[in-house]
Amino acid sequence: MARTPFAFSYQYNPMTPITAKDVAALRARTGAGIGDCKKALEETGGNLEQAIDHLRTKGIAKAEKRADRAAAEGQIITWLSDDATIGAMIELNSETDFVSRNDEFVALATLVARHVAEDTSLDGSADIAADHALLARHWHHDKALTLGEVVKAGAAKTGENVTLRRVSRYTSDGALGFYRHFNGKIAVLVEIAGASGDAARAIANSVGEHIAAGVPVVPVAVRKEDVPADAVARERAIFVEQAKESGKPDAIVEKMVAGRLEKYYKEVTLLEQPWVRDPEKTIGQIVAGVPGATVRRFVRYQMGEA
Repeated sequence: MARTPFAFSYQYNPMTPITAKDVAALRARTGAGIGDCKKALEETGGNLEQAIDHLRTKGIAKAEKRADRAAAEGQIITWLSDDATIGAMIELNSETDFVSRNDEFVALATLVARHVAEDTSLDGSADIAADHALLARHWHHDKALTLGEVVKAGAAKTGENVTLRRVSRYTSDGALGFYRHFNGKIAVLVEIAGASGDAARAIANSVGEHIAAGVPVVPVAVRKEDVPADAVARERAIFVEQAKESGKPDAIVEKMVAGRLEKYYKEVTLLEQPWVRDPEKTIGQIVAGVPGATVRRFVRYQMGEA
């Protein structure tokens, strides 16, 4: 009897329509061909996430692309205090690239970033919904207004739907650094603990540049033990199914899975990744070049990325 793949409890219902939009969405997430995407959707009842795992199990898609994109333009802005102990990063969205490149829009985004940096109610990252508490905070540049009112005024002035999508604010007793791509579409904020001063700030900037590049992949955690358990479980399930396809005994399958998991950890763990500027060194090694330094946390924004 043929074995049913672990994650694919759905059976294709001929009455379930697979649309061109469904196929296009799966292609965007996996890079697989049209025919393979259509077949995967059929075999998983149109379930996008299961179709991704199906393609990966079959070796058709090596990894899911970080390409679940929202239709948005805008600016990602970073701000850092002179002593590198307070940093902020925000994504302010507009409808068109024309507006996002307008000097007044960039100036507004810069002011919002400074406002977030001065708002002591936040230490970390937040996705901003229409009713988020941060929008009700007094505007630091004019106490008569709120942050939400300032964003709405930006929308009225541009004639477009201007929204504050997400914000991050870090404070540190070590050093903060950042990298921002010239077009304002990708930026990273990094905290270094255990060291301060120019050397710590410089290494934070270098790590930020590496994370922004996303080579070999965008890291999901600083160190192995911080990789989310659900992500590990998903990868393990895929590796088990791939290993079983080889027909090897269970003991060998477990060894194969363990080896693939270790490779996965090295790919997605920041400190184990090869440095984008010198692949002979890991990020952990370049950070260790500053006595006492370690990466505490980071956040990466890419315009339109979910």
